Amino acid sequence: MKRYYDPDIFNHTLDGIDRDEHIVATYYVEDTVPGEDFIDHFALMQSMALEGSTGTWVEVKEETPEVRRRLSGKMLGYYEIPAPEGVKKAVVQLGFPISAWEGNIPMMLLSISGNCFAYSKKLRLLDVIFPKNLVKQFQGPKFGIEGIRKLLGIEKRPLVLHIIKPKMGMTPESTAEQVYQTALGGVDMVKDDEMCSDVYNCKFEDRLSAVMDALKRAEKKTGKKVLYFVSITDEVNRINEKARKAVKAGANALLLTYSAGPSALRVLAEDPEVNAPILLHPSHMIAMTPRISWPVMAKICRLCGADMMLTPTYWSSIPMVSLEEGLRTAQVKTAPFYHIKKTWPMPCAGMYPGLLPTLVKEYGTDIVIPAGGGMLGHPMGYTAGAMAWRQAIDAVMEGIPLEEAARTKPELKAAIDHWGVLKRPHTPWLRISPKYQPKRPHEE
Repeated sequence: MKRYYDPDIFNHTLDGIDRDEHIVATYYVEDTVPGEDFIDHFALMQSMALEGSTGTWVEVKEETPEVRRRLSGKMLGYYEIPAPEGVKKAVVQLGFPISAWEGNIPMMLLSISGNCFAYSKKLRLLDVIFPKNLVKQFQGPKFGIEGIRKLLGIEKRPLVLHIIKPKMGMTPESTAEQVYQTALGGVDMVKDDEMCSDVYNCKFEDRLSAVMDALKRAEKKTGKKVLYFVSITDEVNRINEKARKAVKAGANALLLTYSAGPSALRVLAEDPEVNAPILLHPSHMIAMTPRISWPVMAKICRLCGADMMLTPTYWSSIPMVSLEEGLRTAQVKTAPFYHIKKTWPMPCAGMYPGLLPTLVKEYGTDIVIPAGGGMLGHPMGYTAGAMAWRQAIDAVMEGIPLEEAARTKPELKAAIDHWGVLKRPHTPWLRISPKYQPKRPHEE
């Protein structure tokens, strides 16, 4: 007699499965069936596991017991969450054998984040655990945190990056002039906006040449190297050719958007002729946030070779995720991950110098802070805007409150007067009344 739930799918745990040979995806699932009192959640889990591997909605004779045993998805954990009558909520872990697609990123994404989303309107991919035998097929970032610090000769402090604005429409000459002014102010990096591409008055080669010349001129005055992340986002079959052309023309860093796809990122990062750091811009990943968590996307991009990647933060002008999800996104970029180098977190969107003490206390000093309007909108101009960021960084690294440092730093003072300093709220856990809370040094 056939069982309701196939043992080849259900009779597994994380303890007993070969962890080196299975990718493990963790989901939140919430379901209800209007008009039905009986909800068989395991039936749905079985359909999801098969949809990401061997099965379809009817059985076919070629899907033999051996095929299922070797290639089907497997439920490794089911953790039910209390829910109202008629609703099922659970955190579910499914494992998929990597032998089904080897190190093929597009196929991997089909297993863990493909048609499964058609099975539940409230399904969210929370985490992915990559097995050793999969990760060893990947190179990861060429440079990572340590490599970029070495390129710039900066050992400890946070790095600041100038985002060229407006997003598009400037000539190569006006772009270069803006970059020159912030380079004089001490920025560590500059980048094209993710929307920047070839337009009527600014071609890729011309912009690259003009900006690199401006950075050379600035370096003669400051003695400081600056990385320029030039956008090479294009059709997949043109990305690597464009990257090679850029590197040969003197580019020292590259910008790619997620819209090109993780596979394109991997191919670019593993190209031996493209010896430059890659900044991965999340772009349309924002649209996937309700269905795929940012830590998952960060892990995938780190695996595929992103040296740096923009990171959502609670203190952003575009708050996309919770405080904890933003912080976890940064943590998975720097956590131990087999041989894969660390990816720079980049708390982003609406950044201004008064945020810096909070960002460093939350993320640590291994961060890149991208600033567009929060640098270019400085009342004293672009160079002063860059100087204000560097002054804020120096103050935080020396443990000096920004308001105190600003007394002798007019650029920082102007930034604080203009945008303010964030006073991070405090949650009074463990005591009944906030008024009885003792002061804690890290919250002062």
